[in-house]
Amino acid sequence: MISSTQIAQRIIDAVLAQRLAPGARLGEQALSLLFDCSRTQVREALMRLAAKGIVTVSSRRGWYVVQPSHDEAREAFEARRVIEMGLIRQAQPMSKTAITRLRQHLKQEKLALKGSDIGQRSYLLGDFHVCLAECLGNQLLADTLRDFTARTTLIAMLYQSTHDAEQSCEDHVAIVQALGQGDTTLAERLMQAHIGQVQAALRLVAPSDPIAHLREALAPLQERSPSPAVGKPRKRSLSISPTSTEPSTYLGALL
Repeated sequence: MISSTQIAQRIIDAVLAQRLAPGARLGEQALSLLFDCSRTQVREALMRLAAKGIVTVSSRRGWYVVQPSHDEAREAFEARRVIEMGLIRQAQPMSKTAITRLRQHLKQEKLALKGSDIGQRSYLLGDFHVCLAECLGNQLLADTLRDFTARTTLIAMLYQSTHDAEQSCEDHVAIVQALGQGDTTLAERLMQAHIGQVQAALRLVAPSDPIAHLREALAPLQERSPSPAVGKPRKRSLSISPTSTEPSTYLGALL
């Protein structure tokens, strides 16, 4: 029988693979049916994830994947920067076995970039940082990094990151090459630049007027801009937000 820890891990993996978007609802009943377990086990898993900052709960909506704010996004990247740069700075010379493992991971990343499975690509690019922490000999921080990487994956989805996946892979290659040469100073500098580039690719510019949309919507009709074509109703395109919480996809396809 599946444990609450395994359920939590499956949800984190789905986030890392971008199969669960920010705001996605996680119904206890649906999850208990999916994993063939009790709702108590599901609730325990969701409480674990809530403690990690991956999900949250409200009396109205129930459990759902978090939608990080601008400040939370900044804090998550700052935390990753401190952890990952600190790990490299304090690292002992890496063994050949560890370097071989990292290079094997890079091969998987490159193969995923050539394929069409975006979820696998996203998962491997994020998992590189966890694998690196493990190879540097700190399992506790590796587990912590997995949680932070899941959060920054949600942030990238929510704020429409423009960072290129191939560039991320190239950054990883350069970091491993520096570590293989025993140059931790260069590796640390490369990691700092890499995380900074990923963060800079986010569209985190806060609007100057926080209620601009509401102000426009509720303005008196005569103050609104006239339609471009008189006598013809303005057509509006229907857009679907990537953070929609409508249960349009069965959880079994996501987890």
